[in-house]
Amino acid sequence: MAERKPIESWLTDMDGVLMHEGVPVPGADAFIKRLRESGKPFLVLTNNSIYTPRDLQARLNRIGLDVPWESIWTSALATAQFLDDQRSGGTAYVIGEAGLTTALHDIGYILTDHAPDYVVLGETRTYSFESLTKAIRLIDNGARFIATNPDETGPSREGALPATGSVAALITKATGVEPYFVGKPNPLMMRHALNAIGAHSETSAMIGDRMDTDVVAGLEAGMETFLVLTGLTRPEDVERHPYRPSRVVDSIASLVDLV
Repeated sequence: MAERKPIESWLTDMDGVLMHEGVPVPGADAFIKRLRESGKPFLVLTNNSIYTPRDLQARLNRIGLDVPWESIWTSALATAQFLDDQRSGGTAYVIGEAGLTTALHDIGYILTDHAPDYVVLGETRTYSFESLTKAIRLIDNGARFIATNPDETGPSREGALPATGSVAALITKATGVEPYFVGKPNPLMMRHALNAIGAHSETSAMIGDRMDTDVVAGLEAGMETFLVLTGLTRPEDVERHPYRPSRVVDSIASLVDLV
């Protein structure tokens, strides 16, 4: 195996790596502090499209994690970047929250239910039968189908919640049209993130708690990958996949000295 170059920039997932069900993971504050002191470029990534980066900055700050909003990259931002590249100044019918609608407004998209270029599905806690029916009819009439991320469930203190991937499957069943998922594990999200901080994959690392999104996305983007065991993945789960992370560590606390 070829020896990798030193790590000069870091990407890290948020849920399961820096925090778990609203509680900071031990060592996360030290890791963020070391990153900021080092001056190395970094981004905190999340497939959750509900919140804007400023919203997430405030949520992280409340639990003692001092992350600038400019250092947060969401699937909503990646989706907006993708649509801007594909069809600048287009139109979209959006099912989602402020994180997604704000990102699309910021690139000059018009949000409409009249013959939109795209139906864009994101995360929300208020999916309605009316909005899903409208999305299905618009796709039947030729709108292109985009979804922010493929996650089928999301975490909560009460248990699993249906997420974008599950709702996308419902729309696909009704229309026969598969969405294009922009968020992890699509390496497109990783490349956009690296471009946002002027980083290169061969000198970058990805930290995540999931093999099927974080690790595979980092691997396919050409980055060094670290799997932490503070989220969804257990040690025995690693061997079930045909690919491996560069390293498996107990938590992000084990990586502080690498920065």
